[in-house]
Amino acid sequence: MSFHSFTVAMGWVAVVLGVFVSYGQFRRMTKRGNEGVSLATWTLFLYLDIFWILYGVDVHSWQLILACVATLPFQVLIWLQLGPFDRLGVCVRSLGILLAFCILPALEWGWAGAVVGAGIAGWASRTPQLVHLIRYDAAMGVSARAWMTAGLVSWLWVVYYLGAHLWPVLFVTAAGGLLSLIIATLAQWRHRQARGIAT
Repeated sequence: MSFHSFTVAMGWVAVVLGVFVSYGQFRRMTKRGNEGVSLATWTLFLYLDIFWILYGVDVHSWQLILACVATLPFQVLIWLQLGPFDRLGVCVRSLGILLAFCILPALEWGWAGAVVGAGIAGWASRTPQLVHLIRYDAAMGVSARAWMTAGLVSWLWVVYYLGAHLWPVLFVTAAGGLLSLIIATLAQWRHRQARGIAT
């Protein structure tokens, strides 16, 4: 197997695992409720999913397009469970972040600027979850396994982008994957603290 074939295969693995992560989070919320799940985080995830579909079309990446199209229904369902219509201000602020970090840079620097901006917006989308885990002892509703898998999926995409020579998206995805792994580690730590208190 050539290196290019390997990186393409990693892209397809990332597609499949990404769908499982989104489905897993949706299933977890339907069973355990949405406590600890950030509307701001999932609103930005939803907006960014649409952005990445458009980017995938532009760079002719079927893996990226399919990954985003396949996870979009679960992201919409998760978003709806978080009551976005009761907190429209959060959705408007998230849209403002998308405008500031993706659309305006795209007007000035094209897709390269938009991708870097999307990466920054993606990091910002993880911030509410990160802050919640730092400030509060409880991690109810936050799946360490889901965030760990999301981080690993990001690194599979990094391998794919390496083979496709998509450098801006490679760097922002690597940073986003690292943040997901940090969130997973903090969530696991909080869950262990909670189990220790319970016993």
